[in-house]
Amino acid sequence: MAKTLGRVSLGVLALLAAGALSCGGKDSDRIGIASECSQDADCPKVDDFQLTCLTMFKGGYCGLSGCVQDADCPLGAACVQVGGANYCFRECLDKPECNVNRTLDNEANCVGSAVHVGVSTAKVCVPPSGM
Repeated sequence: MAKTLGRVSLGVLALLAAGALSCGGKDSDRIGIASECSQDADCPKVDDFQLTCLTMFKGGYCGLSGCVQDADCPLGAACVQVGGANYCFRECLDKPECNVNRTLDNEANCVGSAVHVGVSTAKVCVPPSGM
């Protein structure tokens, strides 16, 4: 019995470790898409993309503006239209993904109703409007 419990415990630990690695391995987490910001310097450069602080959103939003297709966005982001302008916003499956680098007061929502400019149909993290 003790040997079986030991194997089960090791198996459970292995699954937990694999889950932790997969959650933290998203490019969008690593590069800060959807992170709060107050100035461009708060947002990192990724590959050929310099993220900018989109200050028209509450809490700021590290992303890009002016995209015309998904290829204009870093991996893990999609080109969507919000309020008449195009932005590269982080793709998501649910709300917690959107708020890895955001405070409770400035939470973004994972929405499937955003108007996609590119071919992606993924949900995206949309920050709250206004400052």
